[in-house]
Amino acid sequence: MGAGIMTELSAGLFEMQPGLNNLLSRYGECMMWLARYMERIENLARLLEVTESFVRGPDGQPGWDTILQINSDEDCFYTRHQSVTEEDVIAFYVTEKENPNSIKAMAHAVRENARAVRPLISTEMWMQLNVFTRWVLDLQPSDIRMNSLSGLCNRLKQDCQSHFGITEGTLYRDQAWLFYLLGKYLERSDQITRLIDIRYHTLLPGHEPVGSDIDITQWASILRSAAAYHAFRRLQPVTTTPANVVGFLLKNDAFPRSLTTSLRLVDSTLSTLAGHGSLRRLCAPIQERVAELRVTLADQTVDDIIIRGLHEYMQWIQTQISKAQRETAHAFWPVTPHAGTVQIQTQQ
Repeated sequence: MGAGIMTELSAGLFEMQPGLNNLLSRYGECMMWLARYMERIENLARLLEVTESFVRGPDGQPGWDTILQINSDEDCFYTRHQSVTEEDVIAFYVTEKENPNSIKAMAHAVRENARAVRPLISTEMWMQLNVFTRWVLDLQPSDIRMNSLSGLCNRLKQDCQSHFGITEGTLYRDQAWLFYLLGKYLERSDQITRLIDIRYHTLLPGHEPVGSDIDITQWASILRSAAAYHAFRRLQPVTTTPANVVGFLLKNDAFPRSLTTSLRLVDSTLSTLAGHGSLRRLCAPIQERVAELRVTLADQTVDDIIIRGLHEYMQWIQTQISKAQRETAHAFWPVTPHAGTVQIQTQQ
């Protein structure tokens, strides 16, 4: 289930190296969640598009229920809808602002976090986010029917990628940048493990023979959901098996969304953050947790992971990432909510 996480508008300061400005702790939190929500919106848009086109259940129909499982949203969905239909799932994840994991609700959180850090971000970054979030907040179900889900998801992905590009090119490299990166790569680590966990078990061999056209198409859908299809094909132009798909998404050092790459970048970001004066002490417990994750991943082959229990290992990774997020919040910003607190949700 999801657990509520608050963006606290606190007034604490992070100590930095001499000659550098201090960073309000509320800015660090808002930058982290701004990155996490933009990453999550892009990921969800890709999941919706791939599910409509490629993912099929045992009955041959699109596997909309797998998106609910990946995001741990079954309970939240069934409080609002009676059954899993294409129309209801799309509405739940795109236009229902009451669902805290919908694109519209996340766009609202992005807008509020961007507003809070307006003194820190570039004009280009603010303008692009302002236009993007306003468009999403104005979306209605009729817009989806008129323009098709694929067209909507393509625009969402392109706007998120534009945001990441503008941020990369214009955001000043101070602590705000580091907290932005930390949120981005923690989110990627969490999302890739959820995708592998649910889709792997959904696609275990059933009535179709292993290696059939349907089987290969379904495994390719996992790669497409992670924007990994073309990169994977460069290394594996012929063979597609469950083990080499899972191995690529977990352990490939050159793929930007793999688990090992995301954890390496989390570790690197924490190391840079720890170099800012007294922040070393605050970063140490989080660094130890991330180091443990990296060691367990490096010390096992993908066959070892599958044999010992892929589901259990993915859930353990998700739990450790959630703890790293909570430790970051405990170390760098207070837990007491202030006026103007924005309620947002992270998956557990």
